[in-house]
Amino acid sequence: MTRYHTVRINHRQEGKEYTLKVPDDHYILHSVEEQGNQLPFLCRNGACTVCAVRILSGEVYQPEAVGLSPELKDKGYALLCVSYARSCLEVETQNEDEVYEIQFGQYFCKGEKKFKIFAYDD
Repeated sequence: MTRYHTVRINHRQEGKEYTLKVPDDHYILHSVEEQGNQLPFLCRNGACTVCAVRILSGEVYQPEAVGLSPELKDKGYALLCVSYARSCLEVETQNEDEVYEIQFGQYFCKGEKKFKIFAYDD
């Protein structure tokens, strides 16, 4: 039997807030769109972080969110394109670059930088 949960989304980039009833057997992003609202997304497969949110309260189930590390999930991040509401929920959209930096920033620009300058003759 399908259960419905109230989901409140603070869309930080647009300065909007949505409060919706979302079924627990549909992805949250799909439900948001079916109700006439727009949120950021790109791949719809849980591989990127464009639709990332930070969970302020409540629980989601997101087994297909391969674009988030277990550590980020533990810190309360979710991908709406592959998340199911498991309770009443309050989330806020995130900037994709911020999420990417949190997740991968420690791996980049840590090694020696080597540049080779090429000169081309006319």
